[in-house]
Amino acid sequence: MNQATLHQLKVFEAAARHSSFTRAAEELFLTQPTVSMQIKQLTKSVGLPLFEQVGKRLYLTEAGRELFATCRQIFDNIAQFEMKVADLKGLKQGQLRLAVITTAKYFIPRLLGRFCELYPGIDISLQVTNHEQILERMTQNLDDLYIMSQIPENMDITCQPFLENPLIVFAPINHPLSREKNIPIQRLAEEPFIMREPGSGTRRAVQSLFDEQEVKVKVKLELGSNEAIKQAIVGGLGISVLSRHTLLLDAAEFSILDVQYFPIKRDWYMVYPSGKQLSIVARAYYDYLLAAAKTIVEQNATYKYSTVEAIPG
Repeated sequence: MNQATLHQLKVFEAAARHSSFTRAAEELFLTQPTVSMQIKQLTKSVGLPLFEQVGKRLYLTEAGRELFATCRQIFDNIAQFEMKVADLKGLKQGQLRLAVITTAKYFIPRLLGRFCELYPGIDISLQVTNHEQILERMTQNLDDLYIMSQIPENMDITCQPFLENPLIVFAPINHPLSREKNIPIQRLAEEPFIMREPGSGTRRAVQSLFDEQEVKVKVKLELGSNEAIKQAIVGGLGISVLSRHTLLLDAAEFSILDVQYFPIKRDWYMVYPSGKQLSIVARAYYDYLLAAAKTIVEQNATYKYSTVEAIPG
């Protein structure tokens, strides 16, 4: 591979990541013939095919998969070097790649805003998805840090709790149970229930509690987002269990039911694969988030567990 250039490797990495020459060309602002030519030259340099086409789909060969993994290492090392140089100059520059669980979108963007003010030279890539997709991204080492509330059991990871994430029972503001105290959990079986989609960490936690207490709720709807569930609750379609953090912007529309065994106690964690060397930028955000989380704790200090009106927006 003496004749391979860094430009060719960048073109190959984009094509491999997208499984498409066309999308690689769009990302790199090149023409598709240019991408094809760069891949052809790189293939000649390697001496083995890097891609194979089956039908209309593009797949990596074994040599292609090895080169793709090598490219990731090369570009990560270059990024680390660039950030190290910037750090030695007294600057914080580079890219921060975050992947967060869906519910974290209610507070992570606010914390990112302040972080960007402190370090204007850092570019942020934020992926918001569900628990299963987070694990897939972690397996592929696509991001610097992962924000999640359910720690994977069969993965070698490093994790750090930084904020509580209690799960509570949401109901419409005028629900008949909204003024009752210590409602038996079995009472929920009489209410139409709205659940997150299979694969959601919230659903796993709720279902685990229901199974433990032998409660079978009547699932009327399964929805793929917290916002959709909140709208369904407001529309009178049922009750649900969601993170308290989802209430920060529209608390006045809901009641929180005082149900036995709730809130379900959980935490938010910063997670990354064990052995992964955090970049200077990722480490800066890691330290920042530990400190910034204290602000959210203070904002919620006046919270009273009856209705959500005490939660500051």
